[in-house]
Amino acid sequence: MSRVLVTGGAGYVGTHLIAALLRAGRPVRATVRSTARETELRAAVRRGDADDAGLEVVAADLMADDGWPAAVAGCEEVHHVASPIPVAQPDDPDELIVPAREGTLRVLRAARDAGARRVVLTSSFAAVGYTPKPGAEFTEDDWTDPDTPGLAPYPRSKVIAERAAWDLMERDGGDTELVVVNPTAIFGPTLTTDLRSSTQLIKAMLDGTMSLAPRQRFGVVDVRDVADLHLRAMAEPEAAAKRFLAVADGPTLSFLEMARILRRRLGPAAARVPTQEVPGEDPPRPIIHNDRARGELGWRPRPAETTIVQTAQSLRDLGLVQARG
Repeated sequence: MSRVLVTGGAGYVGTHLIAALLRAGRPVRATVRSTARETELRAAVRRGDADDAGLEVVAADLMADDGWPAAVAGCEEVHHVASPIPVAQPDDPDELIVPAREGTLRVLRAARDAGARRVVLTSSFAAVGYTPKPGAEFTEDDWTDPDTPGLAPYPRSKVIAERAAWDLMERDGGDTELVVVNPTAIFGPTLTTDLRSSTQLIKAMLDGTMSLAPRQRFGVVDVRDVADLHLRAMAEPEAAAKRFLAVADGPTLSFLEMARILRRRLGPAAARVPTQEVPGEDPPRPIIHNDRARGELGWRPRPAETTIVQTAQSLRDLGLVQARG
């Protein structure tokens, strides 16, 4: 059985995906920017109830060719998860756009040249629904226009990178297939102590740093369900050349609604979460459809409330926020 390659192995999604593969008995090769992160990665995988004996860790940088031919060698299946996610939007959009686009193309070319059967790429809802649309209702047929006025560098980087991926594979992909997963805002238990953007938001709610809830509405998906969708997208023959939106069932949420969930479910431990939104008008509440993933792949996401609560619990369990009450 050939190894499965997972790029961005030390990340939020990557660690869950690796753990799921190892639990299923699949040997995994994971890329990290520096092998200095190997110890941290192995600890995270073990937190995911997986035996890291089947894990090989190699260094490869999205902005350099070195290491990628060796990383993909012998791997029929490639999960490309690695992509820059900023804590704050950079002044120069190219700080995000160039690594996202060039890194994606570098991995796809390496996979193609190595004869990989399929690449499953983590893109984002940012590549689908960040251009205003009447009714704010979105499916996989929708695309964000990168020239949308006021569009931040991160969503621009995601749509530009995904467009470039499809263009490359349709023009010169050889026998390698591409499937894309487009998650909404990813929450859920973290296996790493290096907090990423979504878990930082939950931490800010719990520790009182977020005193007023931003006035936003968005879809939520559990990181474990994103990993599961990756596995299903890799396994299903009919998934080739398709996009799959990853979002929990039910209405999209606001930060204030998330805060209310935390207060109701965690009691005194959520005493500091915000109780009011920043002033302003309510933005549209998007309607995001997951019918394709459910119908074609049999995907069944967790309820958003479960995901939000278990995110907070994992932060407490890892000592990343102080328990109260």
